Amino acid sequence: MDTQRFTLAVLTLVPLVVACGSQKADTGSGSVDARRPVTGVDWRVQGITAGGTARKVQGKPYLAFDAKSGKVGGRLGCNAVNATATVRAAQITLGRPSTTRMMCDASLMGTERALLGLFDGRVDYRVDHDTITLTSENGTIVRAVADK
Repeated sequence: MDTQRFTLAVLTLVPLVVACGSQKADTGSGSVDARRPVTGVDWRVQGITAGGTARKVQGKPYLAFDAKSGKVGGRLGCNAVNATATVRAAQITLGRPSTTRMMCDASLMGTERALLGLFDGRVDYRVDHDTITLTSENGTIVRAVADK
């Protein structure tokens, strides 16, 4: 009789344990994580801090990371830029940049010089929905939003 009760108890509890173990925790928001991937997005630069000073962004600079080619391309304000880019969790390794050689207004060239501070080293990144923040080893911080 005790064996039968034990067996009945096990047969009753096993489906409950399996069902409970397969459910995902409810975060209470009812929404899906809407963070964007780093690659495959044109990131429009909105803010730059270099040397501890916030700089006004001039022109329409953007960066686009391509996972297939392992490169980053875009505009720095005046000139186009290309470099190797290895994207990992929370970190990107950027190669030495190659740029076009146009001369532009001094304000555009200032934006360009500040953005060049991201290249030729590691950059930490954080994506929060449609915004990415890049922080280079030398302290340059760039905030950009996904182009829609």
